Amino acid sequence: MRKAVVFILFIAFGVSAFAQSEHKLVRKGNRAYSKNDFLESEVQYRQALEKNKYSFKANFNLANALYKQNKFNEADSTYSDINASGLTDGEKSMVYYNMGNTLFKQNKFKESADAYTMALKHNPDDMDAKYNLSEALRMIQNQQNQKNQQQDNNGENDGNDNKDQNEQGKENEQNNQNEREDNQNNDQNNQNKNDQQQPKISKEDAERMLQALQQREKEIQDKLAKKQAKPVSGASIKNW
Repeated sequence: MRKAVVFILFIAFGVSAFAQSEHKLVRKGNRAYSKNDFLESEVQYRQALEKNKYSFKANFNLANALYKQNKFNEADSTYSDINASGLTDGEKSMVYYNMGNTLFKQNKFKESADAYTMALKHNPDDMDAKYNLSEALRMIQNQQNQKNQQQDNNGENDGNDNKDQNEQGKENEQNNQNEREDNQNNDQNNQNKNDQQQPKISKEDAERMLQALQQREKEIQDKLAKKQAKPVSGASIKNW
């Protein structure tokens, strides 16, 4: 960002002892702030607010001191609590501008852009607010581009997963096909091997073997017929 928070050294002179005490504490805070002793300036501004919690000067400078200590969330809350009623356009513009810087530091780019827009509403000629607004809008666009890229990557990964699954399915199918072909080849090889192992016989040899088997069968049938005709020896019937 082009410019950090706007700091106002509010030096005022009151007429009452109460007011003088408040302003004295604000001045002490300002001196500590100018020496970059932001913690001490915070202490002084808080003490001033104990005297007058509605003090614009003490609240505004306290928020600035918190910002300088990187207490951005607390600074943002302090800016937001400032009562804008009765403030000039210039003062309102500074509050919104500093609030925008605080939000920007927290990567709340949409909210910071809104704050810079409000700052320009009260002071259209604020070049720093215009520049920071353009930066906030650029960061918003970058975030959107990153989101779109992430979605594209997720979609591509899903497509790759489906592609891998399809390729895996095809690979499994091909493996199964190869396995079936291997089994068929093995069966064919075994058949060929058996065919090779079995001796080949001629037609004449086959006929002679058939005749021999028929003759052997006839002889067996004749023997069985003779056994069936012979009476069973040694058989006795018992009567009761």
